Amino acid sequence: MARISVVTLPPLDDMSWRYEVEVTESDGSGSQTTHQVTMDKGYYMGLTEKGRIIPEEFVKKSFEFLLERESKDSILRQFEIAQINDFFPEYEKEIKKVVDRS
Repeated sequence: MARISVVTLPPLDDMSWRYEVEVTESDGSGSQTTHQVTMDKGYYMGLTEKGRIIPEEFVKKSFEFLLERESKDSILRQFEIAQINDFFPEYEKEIKKVVDRS
């Protein structure tokens, strides 16, 4: 599994958070991608039972979900976390299961 690093950036507004996510191959090649991600606070609260896991961990788990389905190079370089559900309709159901296990 690839190494996922999540860094919190200054927020755009009071309703969302911003992150820089680096995904590095674990095969020793050093190959990595960088992604700019925003997340609406209300969306996060709805999927995490009002903050059951911290936002950075939620973003990391969301990237783990993506990497199970596509390569790091296929992940959009900039997106809103809710967009994952547009491409993978099972995302919200699956991420809730992950949160429940945390």
